[in-house]
Amino acid sequence: MDPRTLGAGAPASPALFELAPADEAHGAGLRNMQQLIELRWYAIVGQVATIGFVHFALDIELPLVTMLGIAGCLAAFNLACLVFWRPRQEVGDLALLAALLVDVAALTAQLYLSGGITNPFLFLYLLQVALGALLLPGWAAWVVVAAACAGVLGMVVSPGPVTIHANPARGVADPYVQGLLACFLLTAALAALFIGRIARILRDRDARLAALRQQAVEEEHIVRMGLLASGAAHELGTPLATLSVLLGDWRRMAPFTEHPDLQQDLDEMQAQLERCKSIVTGILLSAGDARGEAPAQTTLATFLDGLVSEWSATRPVRTLDYRRHLEADVPIISDSGLKQMIGNILDNALEASPDWVGMEVRLAGGDRQTLVLEVSDNGPGFSEQTLANFGKPYNSTKGRPGGGLGLFLSLNVARSLGGRLNASNRSPGGARVVLELPLAALLPPQPDPPDPDADDDE
Repeated sequence: MDPRTLGAGAPASPALFELAPADEAHGAGLRNMQQLIELRWYAIVGQVATIGFVHFALDIELPLVTMLGIAGCLAAFNLACLVFWRPRQEVGDLALLAALLVDVAALTAQLYLSGGITNPFLFLYLLQVALGALLLPGWAAWVVVAAACAGVLGMVVSPGPVTIHANPARGVADPYVQGLLACFLLTAALAALFIGRIARILRDRDARLAALRQQAVEEEHIVRMGLLASGAAHELGTPLATLSVLLGDWRRMAPFTEHPDLQQDLDEMQAQLERCKSIVTGILLSAGDARGEAPAQTTLATFLDGLVSEWSATRPVRTLDYRRHLEADVPIISDSGLKQMIGNILDNALEASPDWVGMEVRLAGGDRQTLVLEVSDNGPGFSEQTLANFGKPYNSTKGRPGGGLGLFLSLNVARSLGGRLNASNRSPGGARVVLELPLAALLPPQPDPPDPDADDDE
């Protein structure tokens, strides 16, 4: 039995199962190369230990100097790979192919010197082929297959200096049979683990691809809704202007001037009409239309106070518990998307809890650079299904067409600003939606520092 070849050709290490398929992102190549380097260290240690055991303990004459020299060359190659690839970010298929071909060559040399075709561990070539199929594209994997076949055929044509005599009739007592059994068990175990690892990697990859496809569909959905909303806003401009003129005429007519109740109704109608105009202007602004108002520089406290004041004046909310905990006011650029997003969250809370809506604002993080806005209500709370599908379009318990788009759009606005939106249920009842935004996304652009060389040029 010649177990030395176990260390040469099949570094059985747990790190082996960190390998990733060749079609992963570019960083997978570097990770795979690092794993091959680590596995090769295990192989070198196994080679040296097994060569000594076979030569001295089993009293099998091996070309000791030559085999240790091959192990030393493999160690030098591995050290060079470690130094060369450590500072790099990407490893291509050709580099992985070259590394595996070196491993195949080292295995071939060690097998040739320790029995050649009669070595029962010859089947460890299959593990090298499995690594090639796992890590490389199709054409490169076939190169590894061709190299392994060439090594086997070479040992058939040119036997090595050592011959291992096999006597299968002795059963397990025969060293060759023992080696064959060990090789079979090793190959079967590693192959089973490979298949399980590959299946997990493929499932993870498919999950990531599915998430990317879902995000692409959502973004396309948002673009379509934005186009429809912009077109509808343009179309609504004319009838809203006509209604405004009619209300102005009615206000001067005798039946309305003589009845204060009717005049009050006209005032309410005029207020709602102005709100509709404001909504249309916001849609046009979000769509980049020139009719929208340009973003203005303000402060965080002023922006939030104005938003809350405008929202509470146009909604039938009984109690709005607004709490602003800002240790210092900071300048920001008023963002219509952020304003509409917070309005959507407040509207959803109002529909669930008309009697009470809570809104708390604070700055969090070690450097107070994260805006945290929490909206709460005393309604029935979110169902488990709604929480599981939070942020997906039409995920709503309201049972009407178009329901759930508010939170869907709010989540995507938060994502575009580098933030996130989370939902949960309160105890003992009610719901909570927490918006977290990096304050840097709202800060005004900083002016470029003056160029000291500009004055010198003048």
